[in-house]
Amino acid sequence: MSAPPDPAQFEQPASFDFTGENLERAKAHIAEYPAGRQASAVLPLLDLAQRQHGGWLPRAAMDRVAEILEMAPIRVYEVATFYTMFNLRPVGRYLLQACTTTPCWLRGSEQVVGTCERKLGISLGGTTPDGLFTLVEVECLGACVNAPVLQVNDDFYEDLDGPATEVLLDALRAGNVPPPGSAIGRHGSEPIGGRRALTE
Repeated sequence: MSAPPDPAQFEQPASFDFTGENLERAKAHIAEYPAGRQASAVLPLLDLAQRQHGGWLPRAAMDRVAEILEMAPIRVYEVATFYTMFNLRPVGRYLLQACTTTPCWLRGSEQVVGTCERKLGISLGGTTPDGLFTLVEVECLGACVNAPVLQVNDDFYEDLDGPATEVLLDALRAGNVPPPGSAIGRHGSEPIGGRRALTE
């Protein structure tokens, strides 16, 4: 198993600026708030910056957000370090977020995590040498009824077990992103096996 990467080994870009398209999006977010309250747009601007920069936030991007919003940089750092949706070091093309809290654990999240670690050759917090996958452990993803859940980038893959996780990882490695949702074909959050009430 590989050790989690050391953030110090990553090269921080000297500067960052939004693309023209993303700058327009940033301005639209800022316009949603009253004059003098533009700091309220810090979350969507950090998200835009992270998406533009390949899934992680270098300090230069946080500084640019601070400049646009007329905030002290430390205030932006506080937000970026508080919310776990922001990554302060590079992540793989596919960010695998494994929920291991009680409902997922009771339904077998250990199999999901174990399969990811074995198949990818990394531990929680690690990134594959090819930069394709990063595996992290997260708190409740809010899809408990369809546990266990693995979030891949923005999508939820639900009702997983070891074999279903292998199929998912193989598809992602081949560049074929499966449709999100239940691995067992469950519709929404209905009971396994289909609806049992109000069927007439």
